[in-house]
Amino acid sequence: MAPSGENSSDEIAGNDSRGFIAALVDDGRPLIAFTGISLALSGAFALFQSATGHFLPHDTEFLQMSPRDLCSINECRIVHFMIHDRVSFGGSLLAIAALYLWLAAFPLRAREAWAWWTLCLSGVFGFGSFLTYLGYGYLDTWHGAATLVLLPCFLVGLVLTRRAILAQAATTGADVSWRTLLKPGCAPRWLSRAGAGRACLLLAALGMIGAGFTIQTIGMTQVFVDTDLEFMGLDRAQIQAINPRLIPLIAHDRAGFGGGVATAGIMLLACVWCARPSRSLLQMLFLAGAAGWSTSVGVHSAIGYTDTLHLTPAVAGTVLFFIGLALARSSMYGTRAD
Repeated sequence: MAPSGENSSDEIAGNDSRGFIAALVDDGRPLIAFTGISLALSGAFALFQSATGHFLPHDTEFLQMSPRDLCSINECRIVHFMIHDRVSFGGSLLAIAALYLWLAAFPLRAREAWAWWTLCLSGVFGFGSFLTYLGYGYLDTWHGAATLVLLPCFLVGLVLTRRAILAQAATTGADVSWRTLLKPGCAPRWLSRAGAGRACLLLAALGMIGAGFTIQTIGMTQVFVDTDLEFMGLDRAQIQAINPRLIPLIAHDRAGFGGGVATAGIMLLACVWCARPSRSLLQMLFLAGAAGWSTSVGVHSAIGYTDTLHLTPAVAGTVLFFIGLALARSSMYGTRAD
């Protein structure tokens, strides 16, 4: 007989009466992780396609123009501008994917309710941002198909993880309401090294939320700001004259990029505020930040869109974020008592 607290493989096989699918989805965390992996693959594909200068087939079909045709206009500035949005969107998807995978592997495993509410918010703003694409009359069929596949997995994952959290709360009496998002995971002195690092990370997250909603709103309304038109060397009427479907496609890219940044910012804010400091949290924040900030800032240099007014918020956010990580590092690893 196996020692107390241990089970032989035969006993495990004999006692586990779940079906194959039930075992795969388990407590819902595998479905959340699957959503994160799918977002990571989508983000990587967006970066690869942008790096090669290609459009998706349905984009080309919608425009009735190839990237090569557009590149022949004004030193390829229109295509470069579109690549700038798509690379930034891909980076935001990679950052969100890292956050999803960490939430599934750590706080959801510990049945922490704030993590579940964070996922809910990410779903509302992330999947909901798909509807903003319709503001200019362009339906991204590939994005729509991916949403139809991922959304059910995500929702079932939410249902199952919520069930697991409620089951544990029934025995522990833990709070499982949305108010868990208001409770800090730690309380360092704000003037300490750890407190200053945490404040920098929270400010960077708030900046991302504000920037994301601003970009999303611009994408649904005016589409361009002055520095965008200056970079392309064209005004709105000239872009419209080149192809009347060009602005709707660019608006779609802008709205998607803004939605991704806002969603990543909301999740970052919740994780920094609610999670207990840990090595895994620090590592996840570094990976998410490296993916998101490097793409959003680096693509501007790659295409020559280096207007100071346009770049300053992104550079400031990058500096603030990584200063915050550096200051919080020792407390995350448990080497300081503050």
